[in-house]
Amino acid sequence: MCGIFGYWDRKRRALDDAALGGMASALVHRGPDDEGIWSQPLRGVAIGNRRLSIIDLGGGHQPFVSDDGQVAVVQNGEIFNYLELAADLRRAGVDLRTASDTEVILRLYEREGIACLSKLNGMFAIAIDDRREDALYLARDRVGVKPLYVADDGTRAVFASEIKALLPVLRAGGSRPAVDLEAIHHYLTFNYIPAPWTVWQGVRHVMPGTWMKLSRSGVQTQRWWDLSQQREQDHDFEDWAREFMAILDDATRIRLRADVPWGAFLSGGVDSSTIVGLMARHVERPVKTFCVGFDDPRFDESTFALEAARRFGCEHTSEIAELDMLDQWPRVIRHLDQPHGDASFMPTLRVSELAARHVKVVLTGDGGDELFAGYEKYEQYFARPDVAGMAAVDFQRSYFESISLFDEAAKRALYRPALAAQLSGIDTFEVAARPWLDEAAHFDRINQALYLDTQLLLSGNNLVKPDRMGMAVSIEARTPFLDWRMIEFAFRSRGVTKLQGRDKKHWFKKAVVPLIGDELAYRKKQMFTVPVGEWFRQRKYEWLRQTLEGSELLRQLFEPERIDGLLRRHRDGSANHTRELRALAALALWENSVDQ
Repeated sequence: MCGIFGYWDRKRRALDDAALGGMASALVHRGPDDEGIWSQPLRGVAIGNRRLSIIDLGGGHQPFVSDDGQVAVVQNGEIFNYLELAADLRRAGVDLRTASDTEVILRLYEREGIACLSKLNGMFAIAIDDRREDALYLARDRVGVKPLYVADDGTRAVFASEIKALLPVLRAGGSRPAVDLEAIHHYLTFNYIPAPWTVWQGVRHVMPGTWMKLSRSGVQTQRWWDLSQQREQDHDFEDWAREFMAILDDATRIRLRADVPWGAFLSGGVDSSTIVGLMARHVERPVKTFCVGFDDPRFDESTFALEAARRFGCEHTSEIAELDMLDQWPRVIRHLDQPHGDASFMPTLRVSELAARHVKVVLTGDGGDELFAGYEKYEQYFARPDVAGMAAVDFQRSYFESISLFDEAAKRALYRPALAAQLSGIDTFEVAARPWLDEAAHFDRINQALYLDTQLLLSGNNLVKPDRMGMAVSIEARTPFLDWRMIEFAFRSRGVTKLQGRDKKHWFKKAVVPLIGDELAYRKKQMFTVPVGEWFRQRKYEWLRQTLEGSELLRQLFEPERIDGLLRRHRDGSANHTRELRALAALALWENSVDQ
């Protein structure tokens, strides 16, 4: 786990050392243990790394450079099958001089070029300077566990693991980039900004499963992994459960590879309990598990976590935290670099802080809900009697509207006239959702919904959470459910295996009962969040009002009376506008964070 950064200048202009140092400094929290930069100023290129040392603590310094000096590699992440790949390379006569997974990437690339990405089982963002091709490759893992941002003005491209490392370079001309109003438009739909957009014009997210080649002549982009190539298959439950458990067990096993202390986040839910149960199979010492509870039983899962910890003989650390975490919201937004309206980032930061006192790596249950229909919204939507009879295009629009925060009409009513006119031709459904749904049209409708959320919600919000909140305190989060073998298996599984009536994760829960027991498998799902909506009606109402009214950006973009109406209706209880107000407050807090 690390942070990477660098630049590629088509006119062979060097970026000064102070600017490169500033990019590195902005990522120290991602990599507090080491720093390395491969700089070729006469070619106008550099790649750098801030390292959180996890594998081969003494020999894993980055960048890794080929023997002839023609290829240099940095990565953010981990390649979990690096031992198997290293063994294959040695059998082929390749001399590996370290036990680092990054050296494995270098040696594979020397032999196979960028096609080597398909052999990597891991979470990664990779930069490869190839002097032979006079090109720089940037590549991102299949589902976007690790972030990677690029700003390319046509002459110089700069890249980094976080936007904050790009801004000092982009501001070198004396002004910061302009806010991307189309991105704000999409943000109001999703409660996060979907890739490839970011809040800044000209700054884009490299898409998951994609590589980008920067050369003197321009940019080439290619998708190297395409989940839509999967086809649903018929299974009986026994065969399905056997394959599901075999994949997940091996995905968990290889994610225990580390030369530092590791543990797991444990809520006592079906996902985290399953991961911890599988971890316990592969180790001789107790698994270190971490949980944050609250004194409000509506949000407290600590008793379930303790039950799971006892079942698997874990060394369990739990703390009861103050439920009111709003004082941490500005800090959260600063680490995110963009507005996110999801309140669960705050307790995720809190449990990350707890774990960081004891370990440098945690395994988590992230991904299970998106792959296997674990959210209540799936149950609610597919219980509607009209869904089955919808035409395909009507289903697409209907599901999209069911997950939208502000619909198109509500957004346009919120906008000031100039903004409404500027965005009049942009339909978020058409540009951000429909392309994914069209790719998934051969899946059944449950899987179409899950495909959209895997491509947008997972990479745009739910994987941002463990990455940024873990990196804020310099710990690495690993996600066994997002092993590529499990993702592909999930989309070979028909929707009926995932959702039957009100039974979410239908076959999943049946399959894990022998491991975790009925009570943990079938307990009612709780969201790991805090009751922001209640506070907005009561003790935090004035804070919220002042935050919204004090935002210059909100005043420029939105009609004040529309925001006042949301506040008034929420406070008097005539409507629940928690999510809308959270999104607007996060946008105001992001604005405040930009110059801090």
